[in-house]
Amino acid sequence: MNFTSNAKYEEIASLINRYHAIRQHSVNLIAELSAEDCQLQAMADVSPSKWHLAHTTWFFETFLLTQQQAQYQVFDSAFKVLFNSYYNGIGDQYSRASRGALSRPSLESVLGYRRYVDNAVLEFLNQTIHVSKEIADIIELGLNHEQQHQELMLMDIKYNFSINPLFPHYYDKNNNPVAVSQSQVSELNFVPFSQQIIDIGAAESDFSYDNERPKHQVFIQPFRFANRLITNGEYLAFMQSGGYQNPEHWLSDGWAQINKTHQTAPLYWHKINNEWFEFTLHGLQPLALAEPVTHITFYEASAYAHYCNARLPTEFEWEYAAAHTLEDQFKQSNSANSTAPVIEQLTEHCWQWTNSAYLPYPGFKPVAGVAGEYNGKFMANQMVLRGGCKFTPKNHLRLTYRNFYYPYQAWMRSGIRLAKD
Repeated sequence: MNFTSNAKYEEIASLINRYHAIRQHSVNLIAELSAEDCQLQAMADVSPSKWHLAHTTWFFETFLLTQQQAQYQVFDSAFKVLFNSYYNGIGDQYSRASRGALSRPSLESVLGYRRYVDNAVLEFLNQTIHVSKEIADIIELGLNHEQQHQELMLMDIKYNFSINPLFPHYYDKNNNPVAVSQSQVSELNFVPFSQQIIDIGAAESDFSYDNERPKHQVFIQPFRFANRLITNGEYLAFMQSGGYQNPEHWLSDGWAQINKTHQTAPLYWHKINNEWFEFTLHGLQPLALAEPVTHITFYEASAYAHYCNARLPTEFEWEYAAAHTLEDQFKQSNSANSTAPVIEQLTEHCWQWTNSAYLPYPGFKPVAGVAGEYNGKFMANQMVLRGGCKFTPKNHLRLTYRNFYYPYQAWMRSGIRLAKD
């Protein structure tokens, strides 16, 4: 390998290692699945695992290899349509709702496609003397894109398995999680934050999506931020009080939605012989009352907040409270007299609905080129979620991350954190 310096060698070697690790993790996620499992698509919002594996590969082939290697030969020209998600600038796309109908290419062919593209990417990097910022940015975007799909794969597998009356296990049947006890749940309190002008958004120095930029200032009124997430038990009390039957709690669209779908409980909850159970990736489990409630629509989160005489935080309140809390806790971690308020479950449990519409920040500029379709064109009719969840790769989490979904959706791992004025 020919490198201009040790520093450049280390930089490219690190990129190669990161590429290999992230790409391999996607394949590891289907290690215990059958080809039939990887073909499932139980509704239009989810995709088969096989499609995720192919699409993330198509991303590197389309945005890196065909753009940077004149001699590169595509694996299969038909894949340009089959595995294009929504990039109109690239061309036509196969119907999202029909991805489960694609019995061909086979799972083995898709895995072969991944190996083919991976070999081409790694050969390209090994032979590259200088990785330009443009190339590095595309690879970094592709790797973060892959991590997004790793989260989606688990969310989609869960939904696809959930409609099966056998309630299949994704994880080992003999390795069920230990339920959190009620005594381990902190009392629900609200941490006060003062009125001020705050900095919001990601700095340019580290990776972030274009929708997290530019960093800018926002004025916030005084607010109080819940110290933890709402539990299954607390949400069950809302249900038992008639929460789904009381229109006073619901936004108009939310009330119309639950009456249209006849919904009376969160997605994945099942009442069997007067006992509540929840479908999980460990199969059907007794409802763990002390665990955070998950797979909640924005409408449900908003209704629950109204029931509690509270509200959902704005995304700016969430980001400030999270960053401020972590900073205080870090400062006082070396102090014997720590008095920093403890705010729990900020990340790694569930994405938390905010009361903020998904809109561009002031001065927002999409990534140049077709890749600019990644975020900007979806900035209408969706709500922002913050935090992260158990399915999110740990090194993909950051406090400025803006996830977004339609208010009626719940198959993603979403939950509730309250706020008050």
